[in-house]
Amino acid sequence: MIGLISATAAGAAARDRLAVAWPDRTRVYEGPVGDAVRSAFAECEQLVCFLATGAVVRLIAPLLGEKSTDPGVVCVDEAGRFAVSLVGGHGGGANELAREVGELLAAQPVVTTATDSVGLPGLDTLGFPVEGSVATVSRALLDGEPVALRAELPWPLPPLPLAEEGAYAVRLTDRAVEPAGNEVLLRPPSLVVGVGASRGAPADEVLGLVEETLRDAGLSPRSVAELATVDAKAGEPGIVEAAARLGVPVVTHSAEELAGVQVPNPSDAPLAAVGTPSVAEAAALVGGGELLVPKRKSERADGRPAMATCAVVRRPARGRLAVVGLGPGARDLLTPRARAELRRASVLVGLDQYVDQIRDLLRPGTRILESGLGAEEERARTAVAEARAGQAVALIGSGDAGVYAMASPALAEASDDIDVIGVPGVTAALAAGAILGAPLGHDHVSISLSDLHTPWEVIERRVRAAAEADIVVTFYNPRSRGRDWQLPKALAILAGHREPTTPVGVVRNASRPDESSRLTTLGALDPAWVDMMTVVTVGNTATRNIAGRMVTPRGYRWQTSEEGAK
Repeated sequence: MIGLISATAAGAAARDRLAVAWPDRTRVYEGPVGDAVRSAFAECEQLVCFLATGAVVRLIAPLLGEKSTDPGVVCVDEAGRFAVSLVGGHGGGANELAREVGELLAAQPVVTTATDSVGLPGLDTLGFPVEGSVATVSRALLDGEPVALRAELPWPLPPLPLAEEGAYAVRLTDRAVEPAGNEVLLRPPSLVVGVGASRGAPADEVLGLVEETLRDAGLSPRSVAELATVDAKAGEPGIVEAAARLGVPVVTHSAEELAGVQVPNPSDAPLAAVGTPSVAEAAALVGGGELLVPKRKSERADGRPAMATCAVVRRPARGRLAVVGLGPGARDLLTPRARAELRRASVLVGLDQYVDQIRDLLRPGTRILESGLGAEEERARTAVAEARAGQAVALIGSGDAGVYAMASPALAEASDDIDVIGVPGVTAALAAGAILGAPLGHDHVSISLSDLHTPWEVIERRVRAAAEADIVVTFYNPRSRGRDWQLPKALAILAGHREPTTPVGVVRNASRPDESSRLTTLGALDPAWVDMMTVVTVGNTATRNIAGRMVTPRGYRWQTSEEGAK
């Protein structure tokens, strides 16, 4: 919850804008400012104070405790010009909150955390438990000192300017080791603990078994991702409480699913009780991975039968492939989600000219794999291979990556062993449509006239179908130096079903500095105006030129009313 505190009418107006925008995230604190700040500090994860920074510093100074537990605090000035991350930039999320507040209030976010200022992710913001000399290693990164990555297992990390060797190190490990003096330990969520329990098994017995098993195996409890068990034990109090005390979720699987998992130690007891010969081992192994600790039973001091079992599996890292649409070219048409994925990826794969568009948005340490035109399938294979190797990958394409771009070849290569995230973008057809007016106001279709990957016979059949169906058509890849006859042929097919006066829009380099457009007709269009950087939009029989804009009505009542008025 975000606590909102203000002292003046202007502050209250800005405060209320946040409250309306984030009704489920915010709570307004009224009354004397000092009391409001103290209450919000105790009750909320974050605060936005519409007060002077000096006043907020004095109010919260006596309340500050630990970086790991203090809420993040953002201050917004009286004029609403700045959103200042004051306290808890990383741990409390104040840096990101300042950016969000700035976006909503049109204020400039002010972030002074050193790593954020130079585009480096903080080592304590990577989403993993962290141990060791965070400040020392972060300072070494900022100073350009070589910091080595010592990864004991593959895991997708955001970009960091790490080296193979160095006096400082970031060590990725799930083993129970202590950090060296100039070292930071990152604990990936690599361990799944399968748990079985008799009805009424005490939480202390379940938790004690898990902790003892991890300790004996030399594994860190901070790398446990989940406790896994059978559906029938989803509400077993001992398991639920043990998971809560470990700070991990309980994940359950059906007995039928667990019965299909091959395990080294099946038993008749769980088969009779819950319908599967294995709970602990099978639940840990159901998602794949390496069985580090076979089934173990708890031991009770009074000699009574054990009520809990567990097994530990190291699950394989799942690489991450984000297929990102960059939009038509203008920076302000690149979506916030696309920006976030570009900054999250440790490996970027893309066409060289598209990489150049967004190179300045990448974080230091991003590995760039770029290639030229014609290497689309190679780029797709490279991106998938990097993700399978455990990397966080962004594969970029112009417009929307799923429209005549990289998503199709990449997903044809990808299997279910990696996570795939699609990030939509503004397509060339949409960007051109906005420039022309509203040509896509009714049913429309996009057709590529490039026969490099599709036989012309197939393309022609699709153009005829669109012509006969009276659908607005946007032609991609309409004409190049080596392909100059396809566009005239396609226009001739449409002309067999539409009047020569049908509006046609021609847009080149939509949204880019050298953008150009013209509105013409089907009979007057000169193919020489068109190249590969152009999209051509041909209206249907209802499309009109209104005040120099190309408009297709949402229905045909407009056309009927026009005819009735004649």
